[in-house]
Amino acid sequence: MEETLAELERVQTQILERISKLEHTFLPQNDAVSAPHPEPISICDTEARLSNILQSNGVNEFLFKKVPADYYDCPLESRRDILGAASIDHLCKSIVLVNTQAQSNVVDCSDRNNSKYYVVVVQYTARFNAETVKNFLYTLNHAKIPKKKFNLRLAPEETSVNLTGYEHNAVTCIGMRTDIPVLTLSMQFFFVCFAVL
Repeated sequence: MEETLAELERVQTQILERISKLEHTFLPQNDAVSAPHPEPISICDTEARLSNILQSNGVNEFLFKKVPADYYDCPLESRRDILGAASIDHLCKSIVLVNTQAQSNVVDCSDRNNSKYYVVVVQYTARFNAETVKNFLYTLNHAKIPKKKFNLRLAPEETSVNLTGYEHNAVTCIGMRTDIPVLTLSMQFFFVCFAVL
């Protein structure tokens, strides 16, 4: 079991490093959230930009799927079928979290270990546990930052759009406007998807 977990951790680390490399290569490095509310990226622009990022980094097998407007009202089995996923365990969502108790000098994403914002990729079949993320960040910072300084909450939609460039229910951890640290929560599979309504 330990070998399996170690291998999973190694693969997840490689994926996150590739995502980080993609972001650093193709995105302007601007962590400020105080900019005026930008327009979300259009569907065609998004597909073209993400295609370019993926292909430039050797990812040649990917597919964009447009989903019906009632996609999020459908049961997971229907969503699996719409996307052509192998199982409902392959379905995931990316959510933007804000650390509401961050120290006053933590205002952006410049310190990946102690960021104001995080994107967390969660399987739909898993239960998001903010306490798990809090403990992970506490450990990541070698217990030098008190646990009470980590209080992760869903970021307001306007903040999420400003940081990612993606609308509600369309956030993906690839090609975000801002270099936000990405966390994956104990996933057996990594299937990046986002729905465009």
